[in-house]
Amino acid sequence: MDPVVHFELPYDNPNRIATFYESVFGWKAQFLGEQMGDYILVTTAEADVKPGAPAGAIDGGFYRNNPDWPAHYPSVVIAVEDILSSMAKVARAGGKVLGEPMTIPGVGQYVSFLDTEGNRISMLQPSAEM
Repeated sequence: MDPVVHFELPYDNPNRIATFYESVFGWKAQFLGEQMGDYILVTTAEADVKPGAPAGAIDGGFYRNNPDWPAHYPSVVIAVEDILSSMAKVARAGGKVLGEPMTIPGVGQYVSFLDTEGNRISMLQPSAEM
């Protein structure tokens, strides 16, 4: 079973989205800067399991809207053992892979896809360093 390990939300204004989620839910935002595509990493829980929280609490991130990228919607990221194999499974099952995997330094290989209902989901093959 491949677990959900991350979520992503698009933004137009980085400070506005970070401030919103920090003030409403107490999340912590870390601005990764231009070298990481202006990605904002967000921490949603102090630990994976805390009193009153469901097991498997996940963190996420915010990415800048880019008109050259398809399907700017909130999405989840699923960890997979072999991204190329999983991409083939997506296609065989009727989904559509959105481009080629990209390398996220120190994180792994990442690619998005559309499921059979048009939902944008992503998958990540974690790097050996993780």
